[in-house]
Amino acid sequence: MANILETRDLTYAYTSRQEDPSLDSVSVGISEGVRTVILGANGAGKSTLFYHFNGIFKPKSGEVLYRGKPLEYTREALSVLRNEISVVVQNPDEQIFSATVEEDVAFGPMNMGMERDEIERRIQHSLFKVGMEDYRYRPTIQLSYGQRKRVALAGALATDPKVLILDEPTAGLDPQMSQEVIELVEELISAGTTVIISTHDVDLAYSWADEIHVLRRGKLVYSGKPEPFFEDRVQTALAGLVLPHTFSVNHSVQAIRGLPEAPFPRTNSQMLCKMLPDCDAAGKIRLIPVSDSLPECAGEGRVGIYGSNVRRLFRAAGMTPDFHFNAVEHCLMEAVSGRDAVLYCDESVRAAVLERIQSMEQFGKCVEVVM
Repeated sequence: MANILETRDLTYAYTSRQEDPSLDSVSVGISEGVRTVILGANGAGKSTLFYHFNGIFKPKSGEVLYRGKPLEYTREALSVLRNEISVVVQNPDEQIFSATVEEDVAFGPMNMGMERDEIERRIQHSLFKVGMEDYRYRPTIQLSYGQRKRVALAGALATDPKVLILDEPTAGLDPQMSQEVIELVEELISAGTTVIISTHDVDLAYSWADEIHVLRRGKLVYSGKPEPFFEDRVQTALAGLVLPHTFSVNHSVQAIRGLPEAPFPRTNSQMLCKMLPDCDAAGKIRLIPVSDSLPECAGEGRVGIYGSNVRRLFRAAGMTPDFHFNAVEHCLMEAVSGRDAVLYCDESVRAAVLERIQSMEQFGKCVEVVM
């Protein structure tokens, strides 16, 4: 798969007096459409790398390529680049400058020279995506930390980027809001956006990423699938990281049972598959894709919703699901435990949901999907 972003021997230091560069000969490739995590302890160089991806920083040596072409650092070229690559920084106060939510979200589209009607559409769409449509006219200074993080994300979404880079997107958020952000990320991926996340949260990285790139003191020490990296406990520790919870539990349980660790579960439902007896039958999931209206449900079991559109329709209808967030995992837990479940999802994420359900088979349970 082609790289959408790439660095070649990228080196950067903030000052000439800096003894060890913040990035030291980093060569990394980001594949288009692949769930990618830049992983490392605080101070490893993750944010510094991100600021090179959209040209905020210029390498001291080496180069950065976008779609196979080296970045140009002229005002015009950088303006075009930043319309396609959006970075959402960890601290929203570094990104929000306007007096009201509406003005802040409109900033990007206005700079792109869009017509007023299109700017209006993007404001509404972006605020709805992050659940902040009711705060459109609120002064930004009155928002909580979590609300400001949502507004910063809405501002990035308003430019409709080809690449969205999220620096510690769940830092400082409560668990439910963290799940909401990851669900939104999945919607963006299904729509064709390449998403890159920077984090030191190994559980998030392990459960979500197709590919990880690990930085340690400015050096790239690993690129590839998550499992081989975490199998090397010494390398994990040297990078200032710990083992993901499911990886560690799987290691302990399989050692007690005298069975191989592979396949490696990344979620609780996958872990449960490996731990339950083979004779236990899985329940069914009735999958109900939603476009413009809510179809009637003919299935039985607890109900989950997945996707911003179906969430809006449930709210408009005054309906309350059993699983409001992380619904795919909750429904899978129901099925693995032998109970049926119903999952409403946006039509746009149907393929991703089916792929997630079908992945259970490799862990010992075939979950039947009823459409």
